[in-house]
Amino acid sequence: MKSFNKLNGIVAPLPQVNIDTDAIIPKQFLKTIERTGLGKHLFHEKRYDQYNNLNSSFILNKAPWNEAKIIVAGDNFGCGSSREHAPWALLDFGISCVISTSFADIFYNNCFKNGILPIVLEEINVNEINELAHEGIEISVNLEEQQIIAKNKIYKFDIDPYRKHCLLNGLDDIGITLETENKINSYEVKLNENKWHVPDKIKTK
Repeated sequence: MKSFNKLNGIVAPLPQVNIDTDAIIPKQFLKTIERTGLGKHLFHEKRYDQYNNLNSSFILNKAPWNEAKIIVAGDNFGCGSSREHAPWALLDFGISCVISTSFADIFYNNCFKNGILPIVLEEINVNEINELAHEGIEISVNLEEQQIIAKNKIYKFDIDPYRKHCLLNGLDDIGITLETENKINSYEVKLNENKWHVPDKIKTK
């Protein structure tokens, strides 16, 4: 998994509340187990018309937001079914940070497992960033300092220290396991030795 530290990029406003995972990546695109190639289907029903042409009125189809790396979203982003394809699609499109007042729990956890930083801010701060996003500006996200800089204003955010460590070091579930590779190998060696060890015959009276 790619590490996350600092991010500078266009922020796209998606203020609608309760954007669910089926809206993020519709069910017909869940056949693949590959993490790449899903970006073109992100928000498919909003990005394309009935003839599969790009919908020019949708924010992610307009410049400069079609190059967005950050989304500022409405409350309860990522609700609905627990599909890991949702963060895959966001990341493949180029989105690696989502800002909202709240996230659905499973989507929130899946973001960290795939290198996306979900940031929870108070409603007043999300609204301010949303207003700025309509101007097509770039903002900066610094995970190490736990802050967002938008038009010289700083927004501090909280994050679980363990999740922060994983993102900074690019550790997904496999990477976390491999951090203890030496201990695992040592255990396997001992297990193999014990497997072939024949105990002394127990003496009986």
